[in-house]
Amino acid sequence: MRPRAWIQRLLVVAQLLASFLIAPSLADDQATSRSIQEEVWALPLALPMFAYVVRPVGDGPFPLAIMNHGVSLDPIQRSFFPLVEFRDAAKWFARRGYFVVAPVGTGYGASAIDIPERGLYGPFFSKVGKCSNPNFRDAGLAVAQVDLWIIDFLAAEKRITPKDVVVVGQSAGAWASIALSSLNPPQVGAIIAFAGGRGGRVAGKPNNNCAPDKLVEATADFGRTSRVPMLWIYIENDTFFGPALSKRMHEAFTSAGGKAQYHLVPPFGDEGHFFIGSPNAIPIWSPLVSRFLDELK
Repeated sequence: MRPRAWIQRLLVVAQLLASFLIAPSLADDQATSRSIQEEVWALPLALPMFAYVVRPVGDGPFPLAIMNHGVSLDPIQRSFFPLVEFRDAAKWFARRGYFVVAPVGTGYGASAIDIPERGLYGPFFSKVGKCSNPNFRDAGLAVAQVDLWIIDFLAAEKRITPKDVVVVGQSAGAWASIALSSLNPPQVGAIIAFAGGRGGRVAGKPNNNCAPDKLVEATADFGRTSRVPMLWIYIENDTFFGPALSKRMHEAFTSAGGKAQYHLVPPFGDEGHFFIGSPNAIPIWSPLVSRFLDELK
């Protein structure tokens, strides 16, 4: 199938999906001063992918916020991956004027086709390899490259103001955001990382990181060149990247030259790692995020 025809089919699917999202959004926003709308886009990037988009009503251009989701090493879980992990958080940014794009990584949802016994392999390109010698660095930079493609695409479409982009990530998506900071893209003005890291909970065991020393080493490597202002938010009862490990990562990053504010918030729910996905967490993190962004103006 020709690439253009394939993209057109993706757009049709995206329009059908969007019809299920837009109506609830309008009802939710009747009590707000800024109306927003939710959509599903097919992004014609070098690696085409779907994205959840929520934005202010109007033509814009608007400042851009990219939201990177986490990863699962289980191909079955990736195949049932939700369209957006943090819908309420994304809408919080949109109501503050941001054009929010949450890409669904390749190898997730409809593109999760890992069936090795049939010779089918999905394009899941952010693996870290074996715990004996994990490659945390390149896995982060792979997703960071997607962020750069999204910025370039939306800037060319004149949908966004091509400066002061905010990148937000959760878990492996936050790790990708930290990786992105090491490249210092001129369009990116701030990065917010929730529970960032890789290699957490090996074999499903809490506080059992794949290679914690390697993770701290890779964090320091990113910090050597990173100069983008960052906000790191971790949760006390995160069993993927607990306080002891996240503090080591922050110390390594800032000692190497990176700029990051670190906040450890009290325990949240049964598992703090998925903090950003809960609407009940917004009153906890939103003052930190608002103050951080206001200080950059």
